[in-house]
Amino acid sequence: MDILRIALNVILVLTSAFLIMLILLHKGKGGGLSDMFGGGASSGVGSSGVAERNLNRITIGFALVWFVSVVLLGLIQKVS
Repeated sequence: MDILRIALNVILVLTSAFLIMLILLHKGKGGGLSDMFGGGASSGVGSSGVAERNLNRITIGFALVWFVSVVLLGLIQKVS
C-alpha cells in the first residue's frame, strides 16, 4: 500500500506542475494574468483554433488524471 501511495503522490505532484503550466499557456479572454505577462500583445501570433483546442484537450486530460489521483489518495487514507 505504501508503494501505491508514493506513486500516487508523485503523479499528483507532476500533474499539478503540468496543470499550472498548461493553464498559464491558455489564451486570455481579457485583462487578467495572461495580459500581465504579455499575452495581449501576442494574441494574434500563436492563437490558432487547432492549437487552442489541443491545449484544451491536454489540459482536461491532465485535470482528470489529477482528480483521479486525489480521489484514490483519499480512499487509501480512509482505508489506512
